[in-house]
Amino acid sequence: MQVGLLRPALALYAALFLLFLYGPMIVLAILSFQSQGGGPQFPIQEWSVYWYKHLLGLAETSRVSQLPVGDSLIRSLVLAFLTTVVSVTLGTMSAEAFRTRFKGSGPVFYLIILGMMVPGVLVGLGVALLSNFLDIGRAWWSTSFVLHVVYTFPFAFLVMLAIFNRFDRSVEEASLSLGVSPAQTFRRVTFPLIFPGVLSAMLFSFTLSYDEFSRTLFTAGADLTLPLAIYGTFSVEIYPNVFAFGVLTTLFSFTLLVIYGLLMKRFTRNKRFAGQEDA
Repeated sequence: MQVGLLRPALALYAALFLLFLYGPMIVLAILSFQSQGGGPQFPIQEWSVYWYKHLLGLAETSRVSQLPVGDSLIRSLVLAFLTTVVSVTLGTMSAEAFRTRFKGSGPVFYLIILGMMVPGVLVGLGVALLSNFLDIGRAWWSTSFVLHVVYTFPFAFLVMLAIFNRFDRSVEEASLSLGVSPAQTFRRVTFPLIFPGVLSAMLFSFTLSYDEFSRTLFTAGADLTLPLAIYGTFSVEIYPNVFAFGVLTTLFSFTLLVIYGLLMKRFTRNKRFAGQEDA
């Protein structure tokens, strides 16, 4: 292929890939604006925001019941928050430990990342069977929480491991040589430098836990998380209120990305100004 045709071909491939990636989200957004009598199919009978009002309880009574997103949404948010705190803490501590070589570091490394490699359905089923055998009650805040941490912890660990691999030890050594304690050195020197990685690990852990389905399916017990509640709703019949909720969830995810970007921008700007003052 000639060099002149390579760039248009790559641009066309990238456009088709993005269309394939985001096409379902575009279709979902369009179908969410069906009228009350419309269903999950084209053509659009009449454009309206009825299903958004239905989702928020602002529409008139309908034969379609409201999505059970109230309590399940709170459970998913709480579960994702707790998972994020534990996974990022464990990931940072583990990556800190791998900064120095120790005996058995290879097996420990593969043991950590094993949690992200094993299929979630198998892990969830295994934990459910073990819980039944040990007569342990299954709940979203216990068995599901443990599985979510096992799943998200390796992602946080790998992010922090990459951050520490590029970390300049001389900064810490200079702080310690001035008599600063290791705890204060980590809080005032190390943590500000690794903060971008901590934010990235938090974003990974939160989104992975919030959307997790297969590992939660067998371990959540009677109180369902949001993905399980949505699945139970449209497993029989699909209505556009599910699409409306999908649009709102997508907007929530983009909001998290915007917050992440603003925090990163503010941190890098403050870091640059601090460097100029030191200079």
